[in-house]
Amino acid sequence: MKFLVHCIAVLPLVGALAACAPKNDAKTEVAPPRVGIANPASEYCVKKGGKLEIRKNSEGGEYGICHLADGTQIEEWELFRRDNAAGTN
Repeated sequence: MKFLVHCIAVLPLVGALAACAPKNDAKTEVAPPRVGIANPASEYCVKKGGKLEIRKNSEGGEYGICHLADGTQIEEWELFRRDNAAGTN
């Protein structure tokens, strides 16, 4: 009988604790904010009216190819350096 009384007394406490637990129904992931500045070569490609395509090399490194409106495809940093050579600004 004593066991039954203890069970009846503990049951509402367990229910109350369960009701206080945080709900994890809707898990939403928030992307971390971007830090730093954008890649200047990528920005230059877009500024020139190009579309940027990111590719991977055989080692897994990434590089950007700029597709210009005239059909030219050029590596983004090559375009940036060509058009922004030191001393020509």
